[in-house]
Parts: sequence; structure tokens; C-alpha cells
Amino acid sequence: MIDWEKLRLFEQVADAGSFTEAARRLHMSQPALSRQIGALEAAMGAKLFHRHARGLAMTHEGEQLRLATHDMAERLELARTSIDASRDRPTGEIRVTTTVSFGSTWLARQLVDFLDMYPDIAVSLQLSDTDVDLSRREADVAIRFHVPFQAELVQKPLFPIKHYLCASPDYLARHGVPRSVADLERHRLIAYGAAAPDYLKSINWVLELGHDGPPRVAALTINNSHGVLQAVEAGAGIAALPSYLIRFSGKVRLVLPEIEGPVFRTFFTYPTELRRSLRVTTLRDFLVQRMTAANLEIDRTAFAD
Repeated sequence: MIDWEKLRLFEQVADAGSFTEAARRLHMSQPALSRQIGALEAAMGAKLFHRHARGLAMTHEGEQLRLATHDMAERLELARTSIDASRDRPTGEIRVTTTVSFGSTWLARQLVDFLDMYPDIAVSLQLSDTDVDLSRREADVAIRFHVPFQAELVQKPLFPIKHYLCASPDYLARHGVPRSVADLERHRLIAYGAAAPDYLKSINWVLELGHDGPPRVAALTINNSHGVLQAVEAGAGIAALPSYLIRFSGKVRLVLPEIEGPVFRTFFTYPTELRRSLRVTTLRDFLVQRMTAANLEIDRTAFAD
């Protein structure tokens, strides 16, 4: 009889395309994973992968087994969600992915109330500014700051996020308060950096604001909005920050408060097979109630210098 655990490991290796990446996702050593796959190949009496310099390629036998394990995984997930839907209260783990800045600040604080309300749910936050693949079950649900690229995903619109220019009181005291867009030419600017994912490119709008020529050159670039906030608080310069980070900080002041940057549309998204999952719908409804203007927007007069 084939060991179901080895089939689960095989599924992960097939998805990852390499033992190293699969071992990282599974939090186990690469040699241990390779031994498990070797034992499965021995039990099957066939090679499942061709090893080559760039990773792994499935053999014909591996492709056949992959079809069977993928179908099995989908059936198990459907059974799990069906069981969830039949219960009186949600339970189990839900893996949530979103951006580093949003997840580590606003969302992490809101989850305190969520866990109090639903003590039988365990939340695993997976924070990354690049999208993880929900169709490959790298996470269960995502809070995205763009329209999801995969049309087969369920998409629930959430409250849009606005951006404003900010600086620390100390920086403004030392360098003066810009009174016009032209004044930005004489100030240090902080930006996300060239490595921003495509959906975040407009986050560096301060570099082109009211500027006809080439974009301004940032004095400091950081590939994470939470890191940008830390630099602004420390007095490094002026940056565009989302409203939720401005609220989270409480230590920065608005610069040119009449100017509003790009608005990022947000979505709660998940695979269609989780449509009936009670855990997913519970978290979705919680976020719809919490992601409101009252909890995410700022009073510009209160933050103005």
C-alpha cells in the first residue's frame, strides 16, 4: 500500500519543481525529502523525476501519478470545506497572504479581535510584496492591492487605500516645510525602489509629481513600505505612505496635504473550491466590517504640519 504522506510530499515536489524549494516550503531538510521520494519511487517501481542541473522534470510515470494526486488533493479539500460548512462555528487553520507593510501593521492588530471572536480558528500570516500562487495552494486567501490576475479566483472588493506625502517633524524643522510641489526639488525623497512589483509601480508617484522631465532621484530606496515608514520617522526625508501606515505611526506629519496620491483598490480573494469554507467566509466578512474609512483613512487636518 502506498503511503499517503509520501504522496503529499510528491505533490509538493511536483509543484515546486525542485527538492530544495519543496523542502523549504515543507520546513524539512532536502536530503530527508529526497529519501522519501526515493522510497515512493521504490514502492511504485518506477522513476518519477528526471534530475537535471536546472531542477526536476517529471517522467511519464510521474505525470500519471501527478494527475491522480492532484485529483485526490482537490477531493480532500472539497470534503474538508463541506465538513466546515456543516459545523456551527468555524475551526481550523487559514493561511492568509498580503503585503509586508499591511500585514505587519494594520492587519496584525485587527486579528487580535478576530482571534478573540473565533478562538477555534488559527491564522497563519504569510507576508510578501510579490503575489503567492493561490491556485497552487501556497496560501488559502489573499488580501491584494490590485485586481487579481487569475480570473478563476473569487474576488471580494474591500476598502481602497489612499496615499499621502509625509515627513517627520524633526526633518521638517531642519529642512523646512514644502509649500508647493516645486519645493520638493530641494528635499530628500524616499521611494520604494526599482524592485517594486508591477502593481506597485505607481507607489513612487512623488518622484514624478509635477515634474515634466525625468523622474526625480530618490535619496533613499527601500523595497518595503514599512521600511520606508521607519526611515521617514527617523527623519531621513519625505515619502509617499498609505493612510493605514500614517495612522499606525502617529509620528509623521503630512506634507502638501491637499495632494492625494494613487488609490489602490483592494480585494479579498481565494480559490473557488474554498467558496463554501466557513473559515474563509468568516474572515472575509470580518474584513469587510473592519476595512472602512473610519479604520483606514486619516483626518488630513489632524496630520498636517
